Amino acid sequence: MEEEEGEMKKLGCYGGKVRVLEWETEAGAAEETMLLWGIQQPTLSKQNGFVSHSSLQLRLDACGQSLSILQSPSSLGKPGVTGAVMWDSGVVLGKFLEHAVDLGMLVLQGKKVVELGSGCGLVGCIAALLGAQVVLTDLPDRLRLLKKNVETNLKHGVRGSAAVKELTWGNDPDKDLVESPPDYGSDVIYSEGAVVDLLDTLLQLCGSRTTVFLTGELRNDTVLECFLEAAVKDFVIGRVDQSQWHPEYCSARVVMYILVKK
Repeated sequence: MEEEEGEMKKLGCYGGKVRVLEWETEAGAAEETMLLWGIQQPTLSKQNGFVSHSSLQLRLDACGQSLSILQSPSSLGKPGVTGAVMWDSGVVLGKFLEHAVDLGMLVLQGKKVVELGSGCGLVGCIAALLGAQVVLTDLPDRLRLLKKNVETNLKHGVRGSAAVKELTWGNDPDKDLVESPPDYGSDVIYSEGAVVDLLDTLLQLCGSRTTVFLTGELRNDTVLECFLEAAVKDFVIGRVDQSQWHPEYCSARVVMYILVKK
């Protein structure tokens, strides 16, 4: 078993303590990814433990409601398309938000949340049910499915609100997103080619009090290493230990970080 390093402290608006990544050498990102693979051994656990890419919908209980998230499995064959189906990392993040709010570690009521790469919209829907004013964003060709899921799952018992907007990473966001920085942001990382554009968008959107929650699937250490190496230049990064996740929604194939702007 590898040994954990890094100071445990609170970061951003999250009430729990996270393991802050502090590197003394340029090899820090590589060491973090090697540590994760050593601790969690993702290849030994089941892939897609909480989702099914062959199903047309995912059912999930959250915030006292039974959510029904539509998917488009046929779209998976298109190059670069990942947002047409749910991934474990999205389920883990959504249930983490619910769990953190239940424990009093996180307050979403009345807070502005921007979700990047919303895909099927599960995380944004859960945030809205928890009281947040959510803007779910994705590429133009993903918005139809995203809007359908928002409309279907946020008819009743919604303490917050949800709006769907087009946003391509690397492009200038709408003025209303930039002029009033969000309290929270959420995101899922998935490809090395998207890292630069993602960080560019995060830097444009984040204010000094914005807390970013980010999850990723441990399927490609190069993508994670690339992201961490670039992100640490502008953000303080903390890894959220699985002991703080929803106890029924943990996965050795998923990692979660919190980022705040330096």
